[in-house]
Amino acid sequence: MAEAIDPSNDDRTAEELIGQMQVLEDEIASLRRRLQDVPKRVRLLEERLLESKGQLNQAVTQNEKLTYTLREAREHIAALREEVEKLSQPPSAYGTFVGRNDDGTVDVQSAGRKIRVSLHPDLQSEELVRGAEVVLNEALNVVLARAPERTGEVVTFKELLEDGRRAMITGRADEEMVVEVGDGLLGTRMRSGDAVLFDPRAALLIEKLPRPEVEELVLEEVPDISYSDVGGLDSQIEQITDAVELPFIHHELFAEYRLPAPKGILLYGPPGCGKTLIAKAVANSLAKKVAEVSGDAHARSYFLNIKGPELLNKYVGETERQIRLVFERAREKSEEGWPVIVFFDEMDSLFRTRGTGISSDMESTIVPQLLAEIDGVETLKNVIVIGASNRED
Repeated sequence: MAEAIDPSNDDRTAEELIGQMQVLEDEIASLRRRLQDVPKRVRLLEERLLESKGQLNQAVTQNEKLTYTLREAREHIAALREEVEKLSQPPSAYGTFVGRNDDGTVDVQSAGRKIRVSLHPDLQSEELVRGAEVVLNEALNVVLARAPERTGEVVTFKELLEDGRRAMITGRADEEMVVEVGDGLLGTRMRSGDAVLFDPRAALLIEKLPRPEVEELVLEEVPDISYSDVGGLDSQIEQITDAVELPFIHHELFAEYRLPAPKGILLYGPPGCGKTLIAKAVANSLAKKVAEVSGDAHARSYFLNIKGPELLNKYVGETERQIRLVFERAREKSEEGWPVIVFFDEMDSLFRTRGTGISSDMESTIVPQLLAEIDGVETLKNVIVIGASNRED
């Protein structure tokens, strides 16, 4: 027998289905609404992402700035530390190198005392020259070598001693001293009267200075004037030849008969009469005749032309000193064996008669100085003095 269908069950089933459909429709509507909100949320997330990237870039930039600032701070701190170390170091002393020792140490003159110190390993004692300036550390060891000092006292060279490493000089107030010759001057030809740079702290001669002031007044060249260029003075030329040339050419005969050679002659006359020409011709003729007699083609004579008025100086004793330098130069030249003529032009302006001074007695010291040089204890050999004056008295 067929089972009867309950209409109430169908109704419940239909209601359930309708309810489920309603739920599904609500979910679909909710999903649709949510789907519509997705682009907004995406844009919002993109904006947040961009904002995050911007913040990240700012953080990176700030980090770089902080890194740069930190690096600068470290460098500044290092520079300050280095500066503090430099400022906290003890001062370095300067000295003058004066000699080396067999044990590798060197002698240095510093702060008025001579000390023996060691060298830095990078320095070699053979590279140091006497007179070089050196730097000493707090232990008084040489750590740096420099060129010799370029300043000091100006002294006058007198003569080189036999050992060749010491010299006699004249300092202030004509004080004579014996000092060491620096390595830079060894082998350098120095003449009496030369100006030399002197380091009083180390007692060393450092450098030869330009020619002294007397060199400006001395002309050592032999003139090219001959007797044929002088006219109308034959008798005077003959007298001068007998007085000047014969003692040099025939000095054996003069010595045999004990005839003294004249120490000098005086040429006087009005301006333009040939006094200076005769003196130049004497020097030229004497040089030629000495070359003929000696047979030496290189034989010569020296002509020291002194401009008289330029020797005058306002300082007391300065003119006498320059006269001494002139005759020292003449003696130096005469030691070579050749005749030397010292010609004083305008002699009356320099060597006046003693006692004729009105406002000063300058001539009372200058004239005796000349006489002492010509006929003093130190005799002049192979030197003749020729003076020229416009005044016959």
